[in-house]
Amino acid sequence: MRKTRDSYSIADLAKEFDVTPRAIRFYEDKGLITPERDGLRRIYSPRDRVRLMLILRGKRLGFSLKEIQEIIDLYDAEPTGEAQYMKLIESCRKSRESLRQQLEDIQVTLGEIDAVESQCQKLLDETRAHGQKVG
Repeated sequence: MRKTRDSYSIADLAKEFDVTPRAIRFYEDKGLITPERDGLRRIYSPRDRVRLMLILRGKRLGFSLKEIQEIIDLYDAEPTGEAQYMKLIESCRKSRESLRQQLEDIQVTLGEIDAVESQCQKLLDETRAHGQKVG
């Protein structure tokens, strides 16, 4: 059985999660993680490690830092997890809708690019067919 560590350095977490120490300090400044201090040295608990993992997962899912904070805070405030699950479902739905809108916008833009490229290619072909100088 693997023994769980009781503390982590900023370098440990940065390496494990492939983020910079600066990113971790940013999340600390935002109050999302709260390491203990030993002089200037930060000491991260297993709780901080889990919170960092949740922050990074939330960012990958497109959640704002405010949404991530709310979800994490609900975990601490409500032992059954029901409120946290409801907030997480709401945030997932919101993120999904935003991504679907972005996908639709990208598809429209790609269609416009295809039309402009096609039009330019047609004009170029016509110009070449008539022996006219291009540009």
